[in-house]
Amino acid sequence: MVTAYVMVKAHTGDADRLKDEIEAIDGVREAHIVAGDVDLIAKVTVDTPAEVKDVAATHIQDIEGVESTQTYIAMD
Repeated sequence: MVTAYVMVKAHTGDADRLKDEIEAIDGVREAHIVAGDVDLIAKVTVDTPAEVKDVAATHIQDIEGVESTQTYIAMD
């Protein structure tokens, strides 16, 4: 299994809606609205690094209101 964390910057006022939409994506285990440089952090658990890319680059980035993402793959 591969675990990754996707940091999401959102348009102002969209965080609550985005949290629900992100959590509905296959492979996303949980999402949290956070304070700081990003607006949400999503935990992704999938079988391969390619699936991480699919979740982050295809599904999360395609949601209206997502400005940008950064993905970090856990090494342990």
